[in-house]
Amino acid sequence: MISREPTLERLATAQSLLLEPFGLGEATLRRALALISQHEVDDADLYFQTTRHEGWSLEEGIVKSGSFSIEQGVGVRAVAGEKTAFAYSDDLSEASLLDAARTVRTIAAAGQGRRVKVPRRSQVAGSRVLYASTDPIGTLDSTAKVALLEKVEKLARARDPRIVQVMAGLAAEHDVVMVARADGTRAADVRPLVRLSVTVIAEQKVDGEVRREVGSGGGGGRFGLAWFSDEVIRSYVDHAVDAALTNLESRPAPAGEMTVVLGPGWPGVLLHEAVGHGLEGDFNRKGSSVFSGRIGQRVAAKGVTVLDDGTIADRRGSLNVDDEGCVTQRNVLIEDGILKGYIQDRLNARLMGVQPTGNGRRESYAHVPMPRMTNTYMLGGERTREEIIASVKRGIYATNFGGGQVDITNGKFVFSASEAYWVENGRIQHPVKGATLIGNGPESLKRVSMIGNDMALDTGVGTCGKDGQSVPVGVGQPTLKIDRLTVGGTA
Repeated sequence: MISREPTLERLATAQSLLLEPFGLGEATLRRALALISQHEVDDADLYFQTTRHEGWSLEEGIVKSGSFSIEQGVGVRAVAGEKTAFAYSDDLSEASLLDAARTVRTIAAAGQGRRVKVPRRSQVAGSRVLYASTDPIGTLDSTAKVALLEKVEKLARARDPRIVQVMAGLAAEHDVVMVARADGTRAADVRPLVRLSVTVIAEQKVDGEVRREVGSGGGGGRFGLAWFSDEVIRSYVDHAVDAALTNLESRPAPAGEMTVVLGPGWPGVLLHEAVGHGLEGDFNRKGSSVFSGRIGQRVAAKGVTVLDDGTIADRRGSLNVDDEGCVTQRNVLIEDGILKGYIQDRLNARLMGVQPTGNGRRESYAHVPMPRMTNTYMLGGERTREEIIASVKRGIYATNFGGGQVDITNGKFVFSASEAYWVENGRIQHPVKGATLIGNGPESLKRVSMIGNDMALDTGVGTCGKDGQSVPVGVGQPTLKIDRLTVGGTA
């Protein structure tokens, strides 16, 4: 058997699922793009997608719900200057495609764009091979999926008699996309995505009153369900149970300005929200980000290097190509404290006179692309976690976060810690509850005084929202010491 190069194989898969069953071919794609380009535009593309999703949930020892869905359609876009015209359809017929093309071509007024010539021959865009073109839904049968969830519950209840409730969820998605651009570029991707989640409730009596606390764990990535081995499942369960039991012993958090230590891995969500969004190209082109116009300036302490990297194998936020047909990249955003660049899609890169960075993303064919993060993280330093903790006179050590809010225009953030500890005279004293971190993203980066050597990425649970669109992402960081951060507490 002769195998094709992976990029060509993905394109063939996309064509077999998205074009051929509906009588569409290369001639139809060129005709649709030529219709759009009859008026002056700067860019135009067609985005085809078919997504199969399956989900299972278990609660109180039984499977409470199961779901399966299929979504498919095409998004048609024309761009002239800063204006975007967009139409989409869940009907993949030639008639619907051409109707959408006629609709969006009305965007261009005289002199606002340039006439794009649609070439007679197409060319395949470059791409990466970061994950297998696996259909994860078929990697386990239904019986095995239910057994996996039952194993989660059994392990959690066996850990401690104080665990009174276990909720587990399993999700698998097979996503196939194809991009046809007016310049003749063709790109495709076959994207598997799985996630296993576990939430537990622990309960114990304290001074005659029942106290309940919640803990959660889980993870996933771009692979099949068989990746959830007994060892992986146990690690998720242990994390959830440990968090719930720790919170049972927590005391009210103190308030005030103090030293804050952030743990490795998922606490990088604060970096994602408080800094990452502010580095997206659209906010900076419009001048609405606190980082606007600051390329080459110091925006963080020495030693702070922040990257957005869509090229890490099997990661939740990684892509072989982005949703505009650009190959993903490893983008250095901040290097040793100096701002080096922004995250760009095609539209904002063109208007800012720079190259796209492989960050054009959209939730589905029914949405327009915009600059979005992939896997955003800070590189590690030289200090050990023990050294960092030992240097704290009085402060909070936060190892897990819940929700938060950020104002892109000024960088101010508010984040709640779901697992945190009080540190005094270099020693962890006891867990605390109700700690809220309040600060300013750029200012907080300047107050980083120690960087750990334990950089870790999250386990694969992140979903980022922006302008009503959600996409899977990754975050990460090492242990960090931040001087003088405001903590809102309950003590």
